[in-house]
Amino acid sequence: MLVFERVYTDGLAQLSYLVGDSKAAIAAVIDPRRDIEIYLNMARERGLRIAYVIETHIHADFMSGAQNLAKRTGAELIGGRSDAYEFELRQVEGGETLELGQVRLQVMHSPGHTPEHISLLLFDSQQGDESFALFTGDTLFNLDVGRPDLLGEGSERKLAAQLFDTLMNGYVPLGERVEVYPCHGAGSACGKSIGDRQHSTLGNELLFNPALRESRSEQEFIDWLLKEMPEPPRHYARLKKANARRASMAGPALPPPLSPQAFQKLAGQDDIQTVDIRSILAFGGGHVPGAINIALRNEFVNWAGWMLREERPILLVGESNDDVQQAIMHLYRIGLDDVRGYLRNGMTDWQNAALPLDQIGEWTVHELDARREDAGVQVLDVRSPNEVANGRVPGARHIFVAHLAEQLNELDREKITATYCGSGYRASIAASILQREGFRNVVNVPGSWMAWNAAGLPVQKD
Repeated sequence: MLVFERVYTDGLAQLSYLVGDSKAAIAAVIDPRRDIEIYLNMARERGLRIAYVIETHIHADFMSGAQNLAKRTGAELIGGRSDAYEFELRQVEGGETLELGQVRLQVMHSPGHTPEHISLLLFDSQQGDESFALFTGDTLFNLDVGRPDLLGEGSERKLAAQLFDTLMNGYVPLGERVEVYPCHGAGSACGKSIGDRQHSTLGNELLFNPALRESRSEQEFIDWLLKEMPEPPRHYARLKKANARRASMAGPALPPPLSPQAFQKLAGQDDIQTVDIRSILAFGGGHVPGAINIALRNEFVNWAGWMLREERPILLVGESNDDVQQAIMHLYRIGLDDVRGYLRNGMTDWQNAALPLDQIGEWTVHELDARREDAGVQVLDVRSPNEVANGRVPGARHIFVAHLAEQLNELDREKITATYCGSGYRASIAASILQREGFRNVVNVPGSWMAWNAAGLPVQKD
């Protein structure tokens, strides 16, 4: 009997799969995340032996758990053909088959997102001789396709051409009934704009996915795909290299709760990254001096990857121990392992110890509108270039938050700096960076561009 389990990982918007045959008691895991206990527990509960651990490609957005899972279970580790791998695995080619009792997986070479990328056709003898599902990795998503620009080095157009061939000559002929199971859902930066559905069908994608327009030539597809491609998150290049190396078997950190005094002493060290994971409003009301605010929401993983450095230790401030532990797991999934501790009882103990507090002011969009032309105010838009191209607050300067630390000399430290983004989330990151770097008069705009438009305030389009 077919076993099919999907694992969705919040924050990463990542999808992995356990598939197999319960009668034969054998299974495979496809694209496992770094914390692998969930797959081990699934196998134990169902009485399955994990015989194969499969990587559709060398991932760039999360730390893979494939090597660890294969070692823990004795499974055969499988991936596409690449000279980049620095560990042993079975490198497969298109057409090879992995037997799982009455269930089988057939390998399809599907380059485009990466050169070594493979997809997996799923067969079940109880459902005929044809495949009924396709594990697409980062090649095809709901309403989107994988980006071909993560390798850099001028390979974008070549990979985009390979992606076109994979889609049109590899996937489309499989037929509209074939179900599509990708490695990511909405919220992942592995595509331009991934849709909300975590699975689809080829028929649905042929109808609604703009990448699969039959009237578009290969060159038109390449030009369309690469046009206005957003900058890849900073940590993707690091993770791409890490996932090609031999993996550490270490689990997530168990950092100690620190007294306010011990926390203050550590936070004062030059290489420490103090991260406050509370909401933007709580952070604005009072925080540890020098902390940056990356609030614990779905965006946390992505922006922690953008803003934090792997080589520098991390301290955490949260509302609760549960929040801190959740943040530690998120950081672990993207290879940020050096968490030295967290503030015991959060800001309650800090304020009760009479230790210094920094604050960041908050303006409504109406106050921003009323003051944006004051000589002593500079308005800073920290959204991505693609967002700003569709309109901004009149007179606002633009520096993408990911590059703010390198462009501080473009700003006047003597003026009030009002930061805004799409919702206030990235603006709070930016405001905290400015304050940490010595800008003493910084305000955030909760609601930001969303609230600005809701209020019907003026928009500048360049």
